[in-house]
Amino acid sequence: MSAAPLQAPVSPRDLFVAFTALALQGFGGVLAVAERVLCEDKRWLSHSQFVELLAISQVLPGPNVCNLAVLVGDRYFGWRGAAAALAGMMAAPLVIVLSLAALYVHYAAIAAVAGALKGMGAVSAGLIVGTALKLAPSLRASPLGLRVCMILAAATFVLVAILRLPLIWVLAGAGLIATTWAWRVIRARESPAALERDT
Repeated sequence: MSAAPLQAPVSPRDLFVAFTALALQGFGGVLAVAERVLCEDKRWLSHSQFVELLAISQVLPGPNVCNLAVLVGDRYFGWRGAAAALAGMMAAPLVIVLSLAALYVHYAAIAAVAGALKGMGAVSAGLIVGTALKLAPSLRASPLGLRVCMILAAATFVLVAILRLPLIWVLAGAGLIATTWAWRVIRARESPAALERDT
């Protein structure tokens, strides 16, 4: 059975409304919700397109989901779409965060509040891991292949989480290796003789 065809937002307002709803669902981590909304509910992106845009979003400065919103908006309506998607991502959460920050100042010293907030860290980590596992099959379409992608992912995890190397250096090093390798694989597929000339 073939997948349903991709759709497109009808206007920048459509992007604003969708990203506002997405942002309001994303307590503890919008990324898991973004994948479901953009790929499954709205059908604005395929899983492969989502992974590509997410990869770009991860290496740009700033919050990755905001970067993703800008890229999705720009894809359909240029700068107007980018602005609408980012505004949708930020407007309602900004009001909520400012309100909760005011409450936090008054109630942070209460042990139950502090414990509840620490417990949410586990929920956030679970959302990130769940999203990663859900998106992993789309790596089969990568020029690197699933095995190489998983090796690079594991190496990145070890370098950042265990060895605690600065993220910027890990992204630069692993990103350069992955990009160069993928470029060579794509070039070899397109023209095997071209790769031989380079070596």
